[in-house]
Amino acid sequence: MRKSDKKIENSLRVSLTQVCEQALEQVEGFEWITHLVNYDNFPQSLKIICVFDTNEHLSAATVNKQDVHLIKLIQKALSQASIKVNDLSAKVSFDTEENCSLQNDGKWNIRLG
Repeated sequence: MRKSDKKIENSLRVSLTQVCEQALEQVEGFEWITHLVNYDNFPQSLKIICVFDTNEHLSAATVNKQDVHLIKLIQKALSQASIKVNDLSAKVSFDTEENCSLQNDGKWNIRLG
């Protein structure tokens, strides 16, 4: 990993940690957030995954526009870190611990891989 990649990774990690802390307080059922990126194609390759505990909580969050709220939190945090991402909503996805357990035996490394 190049030095510039490490700086971007650190900025992403700090920004998404901030979003996670806010979301844990504000969004029922939200559990954690992660990201995947290929730094040779950044920011186009950036994928952000917001994970909820159950499908029921994720459905309720979508109905209550909490998915939009999370995307706004992410956009704000990335902007504050001077990370510009076009069409962020296309780069953010939502998943659940429940789906990972059912489909991948709880192994996130396989699910995200």
